[in-house]
Amino acid sequence: MRRYLWFALLFLPFLLAPFPFYLTLLNFFAIAALVALSLYVLTGLGGMTSFAQAAFMGVAAYATALLTTRAGVSPWAGLALGLGLTLAFALVLGLLTVRLKGHFLPLSTIAWQVALYILAGNLVGLTGGHTGLTDLPALALFGLPLDSPFRYAFLSLFLLALLVLALHNLRESRLGRALLALRGDALTAASFGVDPAALRLKAFLLAGGIAGLAGFLYAHFLRFVNPTPFSLEASIKYLVMAVAGGVGTIPGVVLGAALFTGLEDWLKDLLPLLLGRQGNYETIAYGLVLAGILLFAPQGLWPLLAGRRAFGRQALPEAKPLPQRPPSGRRGEVVLEARGLRKAFGGLLAVNGVSFALRRGEILALIGPNGAGKSTTFNLVTGALPPDGGQVFLFGKEVTGLPPYRVHPLGLGRTFQHPHIFPEMTVLENAALATYARTRAGLLQVLFGLHRKEEARALATALEALRRVGLGELAWERADRLTAGQQRLLELARLLASGAEVLLLDEPGAGLRAGEKRELAKLLLALAREGYSVLLVDHDMDLVMGLADRVVVMNYGEKIAEGTPEEVQKSPLVRAAYLGEVEAA
Repeated sequence: MRRYLWFALLFLPFLLAPFPFYLTLLNFFAIAALVALSLYVLTGLGGMTSFAQAAFMGVAAYATALLTTRAGVSPWAGLALGLGLTLAFALVLGLLTVRLKGHFLPLSTIAWQVALYILAGNLVGLTGGHTGLTDLPALALFGLPLDSPFRYAFLSLFLLALLVLALHNLRESRLGRALLALRGDALTAASFGVDPAALRLKAFLLAGGIAGLAGFLYAHFLRFVNPTPFSLEASIKYLVMAVAGGVGTIPGVVLGAALFTGLEDWLKDLLPLLLGRQGNYETIAYGLVLAGILLFAPQGLWPLLAGRRAFGRQALPEAKPLPQRPPSGRRGEVVLEARGLRKAFGGLLAVNGVSFALRRGEILALIGPNGAGKSTTFNLVTGALPPDGGQVFLFGKEVTGLPPYRVHPLGLGRTFQHPHIFPEMTVLENAALATYARTRAGLLQVLFGLHRKEEARALATALEALRRVGLGELAWERADRLTAGQQRLLELARLLASGAEVLLLDEPGAGLRAGEKRELAKLLLALAREGYSVLLVDHDMDLVMGLADRVVVMNYGEKIAEGTPEEVQKSPLVRAAYLGEVEAA
């Protein structure tokens, strides 16, 4: 597999053996690439921005320096204790910051970064201040001291290749899909069982641990530690590396680290020769290079070089789909019930005392003019919004106010008024996101590649769902290449892959052609016969009236009618609400 080709980096020390300077630079590149890859986890996958990665490096570096020079412990024991301390620091910082949104997260990490840099410089008795700590012991493996850049490079490059392999595993896993989904749309991810705060914290801890490993390698490579390499400026440079290379791709991040490692030094030597005078021109040139990359390659160098290629058809591992739990229970029993739901936004009462019950094997339509409160009711039922009053019951269990990631595993799935798909993923990956709550592989299992059997079954489940809605042939296409109608079908496929028994469909017919609507109707009727329960919102009255067993009509946040399609069409209140027109929700 191509991901194992990264271990070819281990040949570089042999090629550079006659050039001691470049061997040193090679080690710095490997260490910088580790830190930049920690930002791939945070920013590329999770959509979080951190300026504290150099601080994590510093925590591990100072920990191993103090333990090895003052306590006399082994460097490898220093690694274990240093990583433990780094993870503890990341846990505290993560608990305080990962729930922050927008610019508050990067600003808070800046504050922590600056604070730790100041502490490292002022705690002279402990850290040596800006003079630093010296005479760190050299690392040794199997009795062989890694006391030269040539020998050290094998360790740093091996760890880099190992990390790349682990992050490939992460990207192609339930956790990788969930992180990408959180970056694009946290509500959709939560609607399939993803706990946003918990998963972001895991990503923060992983990124902190990777940066801590880089700090350990840095300390024992130089055998010296002072605050300078762990400053805010250093954190910014690592972020620049990741962004310039392409923070959303592993090769891009490594490319960015390779390009910017030593760039200032090369410019410092080259520019005086070109300009014929001395000066700090390298800083200006460095900034111009970065500005040029961001201007002409806003997604980074690697996406520009690689092009936006189609994913292409790939071989799907042979595997059985995840066990599908068929809807069970007595046909006609109540599976979802809303009692007196109420929601106000300021002075606007969006939903006022709405009650209804959805029975097993039933298609219940929720209709009403634009602004009637249908989508708000959907959000109250699914946990996307907390109600101001009323109750929600799912299979007889009260779920009022529970967040979506806790409601979904109980058997409820939903689509959205506007399709929520993730363009960075394939159609198959979009569908496989829905299996998150049905799979169990944890972070360590994923990083070590122990999740692949489960992953193969998740993909097989997603492919089966795609085939049922007619999208099987598009499984390996990018999701953003689908038409609006196909995106609707993809959302339905996600519901089928999720294993949910209660399906809430918000405008499923929007954007579908006449033939596609007929196929949708056939599918929904088949699902109802199988025991699935469907709560449907749609503005197409022909579709609604042809499908629904019962209809609930809302207007100005209140339920004004309920009954069979024939009954509600005869209602004077319904006729008055619509005024002879049907509008979208």
